[in-house]
Amino acid sequence: MTIDPLPIRSVLFVPANREDRMHKALTVGADAIILDLESAIPRGEATVARRMVRDLLEAHRPPRPAVFVRVSEIGSPDFAADLEAAVHPNLAGILLPQVEGVTDVQRASAALDLADPAGRIVLWPLVETASAVRDAYEIARASDRIAYFGAGVSRDGDIARSIGYRWTPEGQETLYLRSKVLIDSRAAGIFNPLTGIWGNVDDLDGLRAFAQQARDLGYEGLQCIHPKHLPVIHDIFTPSATDIAHWQAVIDAMIEAEKQGSAAIRLDGRLVDVAHVKTAHKNLDRARRLGLRA
Repeated sequence: MTIDPLPIRSVLFVPANREDRMHKALTVGADAIILDLESAIPRGEATVARRMVRDLLEAHRPPRPAVFVRVSEIGSPDFAADLEAAVHPNLAGILLPQVEGVTDVQRASAALDLADPAGRIVLWPLVETASAVRDAYEIARASDRIAYFGAGVSRDGDIARSIGYRWTPEGQETLYLRSKVLIDSRAAGIFNPLTGIWGNVDDLDGLRAFAQQARDLGYEGLQCIHPKHLPVIHDIFTPSATDIAHWQAVIDAMIEAEKQGSAAIRLDGRLVDVAHVKTAHKNLDRARRLGLRA
């Protein structure tokens, strides 16, 4: 495998049958876009949509935004044709919807191995069923291609129908499943856990609260459905200059402490030891990959 995934804060869904929106999506500042061949287009337009996807991939110049394609579910009549249209040197990854368990991922991964023997393209299984929530750890480990994963929740969508929760703006009804899938993601070594979505296009205050809770839990990005959500998402998921300065100060202070034979110090009134230094290095590495510097 030669996968080198990018850190992603924002992912914008775009219908694959709207050529104007697809090309505009490349310019709005999202870290990644998803061209949706599964649920956003009428089946009668699938052939034309696949051609549009192919044309966009031909014209796109990576790495930003990373371009993903959501194909039809594994086992459906459209899966193979969707995959054939999507696999391209400029494609970042395939989103696999309606995953029920490990077998679905293994079948999709095997198909992708044939289409992309170099192993450059990421596979992103979507957690949209109760079965997938239950088996999230095993699903996240089912292919070496998986770099992005997480619990997507919505009002009256697939996951709501499968589990039966009643959506509220506060999100308490989905807190457990988002937390459970996040922990499974981390335990499986997922590079970049993401969640979503906030379905109210105009409620930016609600979006901010939802995104902040997701970041506080440990997610590193959010899926979205409208470009106006991107500034809020980036504000929440981008390390601040204060954060970066603090992490660098932790590292610098510990270097000086070790010269004095100490493995724990006080910095700004707080205890700092080796564990904090490891966390600072991890956070700084992500910030640098996002193009940020101390």
